[in-house]
Amino acid sequence: MELLKVILLAVALVAIAMVGMAITILLKKGGKFPNTHVSGNKYLKSQGVYCIQTQEKLDQKKAWEKIKFKKVTFAQDMKTGK
Repeated sequence: MELLKVILLAVALVAIAMVGMAITILLKKGGKFPNTHVSGNKYLKSQGVYCIQTQEKLDQKKAWEKIKFKKVTFAQDMKTGK
């Protein structure tokens, strides 16, 4: 019986917290969840810090720019001489 009381109390506290967040989002002008992602932080942007996904895309772009396949030559087939 004690366990049931603890579980109900936990569920009630979580429900109250969710209702509180919903009310603040609904009543706040332009209310939405705060952007806690690295890309939403102005200070980190000014320091040149990106999220790992953005950093990976930038690094891949740099790598592809380094590799230019303009002067690709294929080795001749030793058996046929072609």
